[in-house]
Amino acid sequence: MLMENSCGKYNRLEMKNVDKNIIGWLEDIIEENNSRIERKEWKSKYNSYVVYDYEPFCTDGFEINLVITSYDVAYLNFIKYLYDEKINTIEYLNSCINV
Repeated sequence: MLMENSCGKYNRLEMKNVDKNIIGWLEDIIEENNSRIERKEWKSKYNSYVVYDYEPFCTDGFEINLVITSYDVAYLNFIKYLYDEKINTIEYLNSCINV
């Protein structure tokens, strides 16, 4: 994940390889935190030239990348924190199941 301030107006957060099972949750969190998705793309894991700006028919073999913008970097930090905590919780629960 990369965070930068572009043109001094908007702050940006790039998220790569977002889990497709929680993309709906993440979109809701972004909207609730005064931020917006500037770019959402599906990039092939096997061919770097194949990139869609819409969800392909079969999403297997694709990673979802987002560019999120906000006026205030604190919103982006909070979104990143919530996403990281959600991923950590999912990984922990999966490890409990596998025991």
